[in-house]
Amino acid sequence: MTINANTKIAPILKHNANALEAIVSISTKFQKLRNPLLRKLMAGRTTLAAASKIGGCSVDDFFRKLEPLGFTIDRVTEPVDERKKTVPAFITSLTREQIIELDVRPVISSGNDPLNMILEHVKAIRPGHVLKIINTFEPTPLILMLQKKGFETYVDQIDHDLVETYFNKKTEAGITDDGTRLQDNLDWETVLEKMGSKVQKVDVRHLEMPQPMHTILGALDQLPTDTALYVYHKRIPVFLLPELAQRGFDYRIKEVDEAEVHLLIFRN
Repeated sequence: MTINANTKIAPILKHNANALEAIVSISTKFQKLRNPLLRKLMAGRTTLAAASKIGGCSVDDFFRKLEPLGFTIDRVTEPVDERKKTVPAFITSLTREQIIELDVRPVISSGNDPLNMILEHVKAIRPGHVLKIINTFEPTPLILMLQKKGFETYVDQIDHDLVETYFNKKTEAGITDDGTRLQDNLDWETVLEKMGSKVQKVDVRHLEMPQPMHTILGALDQLPTDTALYVYHKRIPVFLLPELAQRGFDYRIKEVDEAEVHLLIFRN
């Protein structure tokens, strides 16, 4: 595998299991990669160039550690400046009074999942207000999930270990009070009807983490091209969503109640 400054950590770890210890040995700040939850959240979004800033080291430090493991090093490709991005209109017009802040760093540091707390704040957002999540990394799974519900987002990398993510609840027609799209609700029935009998079902409600995700991905590996996977889950699997996108799958989510969620997963 050839790597350069813009290679993300996730494919490196997937290519060689020994790469985890090699990376952790570079800086004590990479110890958090030992946590499966944080590793899943961070590794898929963090390039070696970005990681070097977090760890106070250089990209060459990664190259020196990874080259003995069999990685081919591309030292020619320059790091992409990921800070250059368009600031959306809802950010430029914000006032301090419109921003609701939620710092989830203490929750994650304690080893807990802040999703339920975040979703409670999401449901409580009033029109004209914006939720700001304060974290140490970009919450990609949460962004994908809320964009699916009609939210627009903006990520501001303040420092190497401080990221502020803004979520704005769109007010255009078709967005319900709980942030779901009426069109998505209609799409659920449309997709289900279109699939007809070509639906396989899997129930992961009784499984403990991380078995639900492993079970779902395993079922998708065996899923026929023209078939959808109907999943019975007890929560929205936010870590699964970006993985589905990478594998070329689309999905619909139907929240039955606080303890049950149904997913319909199918190929794009």
